[in-house]
Amino acid sequence: MSRWTGSWLSGPGAAIEAMDGPARYRGERLGLPESGPGSVASPGLRFAGFLIDLVLASLVTSLFRRPDFGDPASMNTYNLIAVGVWFVITAVGISLAGFTVGKALLGMRVVRMDGAALVGPLRGIPRTLLTGVILPAAINDKNGRGLHDRLLGTVVLRTR
Repeated sequence: MSRWTGSWLSGPGAAIEAMDGPARYRGERLGLPESGPGSVASPGLRFAGFLIDLVLASLVTSLFRRPDFGDPASMNTYNLIAVGVWFVITAVGISLAGFTVGKALLGMRVVRMDGAALVGPLRGIPRTLLTGVILPAAINDKNGRGLHDRLLGTVVLRTR
């Protein structure tokens, strides 16, 4: 009886850990290496890639629309356009190549868990939408996958 109560009193993952043992590193249960190419990218590295993509989207937006820092209404429009540019750059990059400029610069790539060659638009577009909401991408499981990655069957791996 103590074993049964210990599993639910210790939290929802305690019973699974008792059966498999605790994971030593992110991605171990997925059969991925601990470090180097093919390992799960850290949350900090993924966030840095996200920031690079946001800056790139802002720079691309400024090619077509001049930011006016003194006018809040103009900046609101500029920011909405920049978010749209970020969405297009990210959705196209993830869907067709598995990476964005930020991910490529930092040595990361989004791959499907089923081993298919491309992420594709059916997974790339919803993944980008969920990344834009921020919360699903910020909540990670023990394998280092965000909720958006778990939902869509993808994972962000290091390429170097």
